Amino acid sequence: MLKKHYPWLWFDADGTLFDYNRAEVNALQRTFESLSLHFETGYLDSYREINHRLWQALERQEIAPDVLRVRRFELLLENLGLDGSADEMSTAYVEQLGLCTDLIDGAYEVLSTLHQTSRIAIVTNGLQAVQRSRLAHSKIRDFISEIIISEEVGAAKPQPAFFDVAFARTGQPPKNNVLVIGDSLTSDIQGGVEYGMDTCWYNPASEARPDGLPITYEIRHIRDLLEFIE
Repeated sequence: MLKKHYPWLWFDADGTLFDYNRAEVNALQRTFESLSLHFETGYLDSYREINHRLWQALERQEIAPDVLRVRRFELLLENLGLDGSADEMSTAYVEQLGLCTDLIDGAYEVLSTLHQTSRIAIVTNGLQAVQRSRLAHSKIRDFISEIIISEEVGAAKPQPAFFDVAFARTGQPPKNNVLVIGDSLTSDIQGGVEYGMDTCWYNPASEARPDGLPITYEIRHIRDLLEFIE
């Protein structure tokens, strides 16, 4: 494969650079402990199902971030039959998640290499308090030129309005100078394709490639980026 230079690389955060699965379980357990609530490992599956469903609703513009932040814990407490404050749980969880800086294996090395020749942005649908805290505590912070967060801009991937802001914040480069890299077909890849930019689907689970979505690159490991980006 011939290598190509992209002056701008737009990376998703959760599940692409940051190990969100590990962060999620650690933050949830610490949240329960901080509120003196008993935690069982099975609670994680319930939380993930609820959280995933609500984030999909956010992508469809059916729910706002501030509502999602608390609603997921209202539903979790109801689902588990537990007494507690969803507001307190939400506050504690966001604080704990913002301290979880574990990276996907290889992410540090890849950004360390790529930032020497390209500028790097994080484009994320995550919550402002989580993303800014986590990046500030992370060893990749010096590699990042811009961070665009859906909660701050008032639109979420894959909405064109989100990409409009990201495009402006990165200096309105020619679209063929930008590569969008992410693990979500519905937000990262669909959004990038519809905005007219090259995309790279990070697909560590080797899921089936969908028909009708012109993905430019597909990788199994984040280090694979170095094979085609110069």
